[in-house]
Amino acid sequence: MKKYLKIETQEFQFLQFKEGKESAFEYFFKLNFNSIAGYCAQFLGDKDESKSIAQDSFVKLWSNRDKVKSQNGIKSFLYVAAKTGCLNVLRHKNVVNKYRDNKLNELEHQLKLDVLESIRSDSLVLSELESIINTSIEELPDKCKNVFLKKRVELKKNKEIADELHISVKAVEANMTRALKNLRIKLSMYLASY
Repeated sequence: MKKYLKIETQEFQFLQFKEGKESAFEYFFKLNFNSIAGYCAQFLGDKDESKSIAQDSFVKLWSNRDKVKSQNGIKSFLYVAAKTGCLNVLRHKNVVNKYRDNKLNELEHQLKLDVLESIRSDSLVLSELESIINTSIEELPDKCKNVFLKKRVELKKNKEIADELHISVKAVEANMTRALKNLRIKLSMYLASY
């Protein structure tokens, strides 16, 4: 008897729905909303988005109620509308992800180019600087150049240099001071940027 009343109630509600009665729409909404939202959640994995698509499916159902021919057609219509809504969301996400991936790839590529250009530029500057340092050292007076090379390249102490060149420690210090002053002047434009 209960089952018969339920079927009779659903048939009555369907007729009311077809006539545009909002109470009948609300009846079918309460009856089917959770199952439609759950169906969407299987595709999307997002509860809020699933509920939104389920609601949109009911709006489409209400707008197209004249096309629904039977009580079973309500569920069919809702599932088809929900599936279409889910597919549209998934397609949109796919497009967004592709765009984001392309944008990230572009940014990564540009960063690599910038780094390579920076390395190339730094290498040129360092190569140029090395050449100017070597030229500047070669242009030093002989005694000044010898003292500088022994101190900075051979890493000798002032006393060792003085003994080796048969000059005083004060002369070693004076020649080093002269060499450094000369190099600072010639390299001043490079030293300011470092």
